[in-house]
Amino acid sequence: MNKYYGLYNFKELQLIIEQDGDAVSGIYIHKEGNPDGKLEETELIKTVKTQLDEYFTGKRHSFDFPLVMTGTEFQGRVWAELKKIPYGKTISYSELAERCGSPKASRAVGQANNRNKIMIVIPCHRVVGKDGSLTGYAGGLSVKKLLLELEKKYS
Repeated sequence: MNKYYGLYNFKELQLIIEQDGDAVSGIYIHKEGNPDGKLEETELIKTVKTQLDEYFTGKRHSFDFPLVMTGTEFQGRVWAELKKIPYGKTISYSELAERCGSPKASRAVGQANNRNKIMIVIPCHRVVGKDGSLTGYAGGLSVKKLLLELEKKYS
């Protein structure tokens, strides 16, 4: 399959949009250097950018473009449950584990969150510690805080 990449900026946040075939396979924080593959403005990447613009301005609370995710069956369950967390709301890792049918698997849920390659769209930033504290986020706690504050502002 062909992979394409696009760059998206919001304030100090620079994201890479990864397209694999006809679906998005990643949205993640851009580190240094260019991604392996073609930087190209495909129609899908343009759609994703438009929807991210709408999200960051409070006009969009969910996304509707094709996704492809690779992971275990358990990770798939976790990611499906993440998509059910309402915009502007948070739940704890233990609550997410219960929703996945594995009430004692909070750590495994955290690991599945960490392997989520499609940040914002699969809203792992909405999962917090049992006491409401901001814990663990692959993009860094400052990004998690930014996303949660943005959603609170527009909900």
